[in-house]
Amino acid sequence: MQRLCDSDLDSSVLGRHCFIPVLCAVNTAFTLLDETDDYLVVDKPAPLQIHPSAPEGPPTLWHGVRDLLAYEIANGGQVSIINRLDRETSGTVLIAKNQATARRFGIAMQERQIHKTYLAIVHGWPDWQTIDLEAPILRKGEVTESPIWVRQMVHENGSPSRTIFRVLQKVSHPVAGPLALIEARPITGRMHQIRVHLSHLGHPVLGDKIYGLDERCYLDFIDQGWTEDLKRRLLFSRQALHSHGLEIETPDTHLHWQAPLPHEMQAWLTDTEKVRDR
Repeated sequence: MQRLCDSDLDSSVLGRHCFIPVLCAVNTAFTLLDETDDYLVVDKPAPLQIHPSAPEGPPTLWHGVRDLLAYEIANGGQVSIINRLDRETSGTVLIAKNQATARRFGIAMQERQIHKTYLAIVHGWPDWQTIDLEAPILRKGEVTESPIWVRQMVHENGSPSRTIFRVLQKVSHPVAGPLALIEARPITGRMHQIRVHLSHLGHPVLGDKIYGLDERCYLDFIDQGWTEDLKRRLLFSRQALHSHGLEIETPDTHLHWQAPLPHEMQAWLTDTEKVRDR
């Protein structure tokens, strides 16, 4: 299905891109992966927030999708974003266009019939090829002092949390040192689960301001924005986490979408001195 967008960029390589005029450092370009009369699936870039947090806040994916579906909304449709990603996480997002579809997908989410696959670039080379990690998670501030209110941690009193990890590639980067591309399949859906679990395993996500090598990076970013000092400490302006695949399996439905690894993450795997087989 063809639609008009505000502008296009090399559609043969990047697909359909939609833009919102913006005066702040927010990437508002998203790519349409699939569309029917009932839903659409997009590849959300980073950094882009899913929902608005303030009336006069920066543009979000919700704003862009509402602009895209203006005709449908004028004729009784709606925008219901089914799966949410952090601002700095890119990848597949499923959006229902009407109430019936939103309810159907919502039930599928509750019944754990929606399966997600992420790709992450992490510091270090894991000594495991695959690992099925069950480690409960809670907000760190509930058990100890934390300058970051949203920071989560692995703790025995936390909510049950399970993620299955697999090493896909190991590289030696001339600046970042040993890096690994990890596939992550979250079985539960806790806040920041993949990032918390990878940090707990000793392999924090590249560019992660909260769970990376220095949590002060997050506080400095909030105070000062992106600076040369943060670039030196973090190396990457966003967390290297991407929602690669989204699958729905119900008794009468099987749908699957994939969003390719964005070029800014792929560069960390190709601009290397040495590549090791997995």
